[in-house]
This record gives sequence, C-alpha cells and structure tokens, in this order.
Amino acid sequence: MAKIKKKLTTAQKRARKIAKAERQEKYMWVFMNGKQVRVDRPPMIEGIDADEYIRLNADPIWLHQNEMWEYIKQDEDISWI
Repeated sequence: MAKIKKKLTTAQKRARKIAKAERQEKYMWVFMNGKQVRVDRPPMIEGIDADEYIRLNADPIWLHQNEMWEYIKQDEDISWI
C-alpha cells in the first residue's frame, strides 16, 4: 500500500522558500566534466564582480602596488617620443 504524503504547513512552506532563496544567492550551478555541480558565487561589490569593480575604480598607483599592470591605462598620445 502506498504511503500517504502529508502536506506542508504554511510556516514550513515559508521556511522552505526562504532557505531556497538563500541558497540561490550563495551558490550557482555550473557544468564540470559533463556534470552539473554547485559552486560558490563570486564576490560582488555594488552588484558587479569584484575584479571588474577594481578595474573601474582603482587608481594607477594602487594597481602598480598590487602588480596589476595590465589594467593601467596607457595614453596613446605621447608627445615626448
């Protein structure tokens, strides 16, 4: 004989919905080696990726001190050459 499933109470449904929303904020699903796996989401600052935020807002001195020379903007109009 089949087992009868009990329905969740309103409080249980609400708790499940909140837990699901928290998991979706913390993790994301990606494919690795043909399998779907859950990984941590990358850190975000003001809604954009942390690396992109640094590239947009860092000054050249900070970029040089942290060895991020590829992100330092070069002036194309160099008059001393």
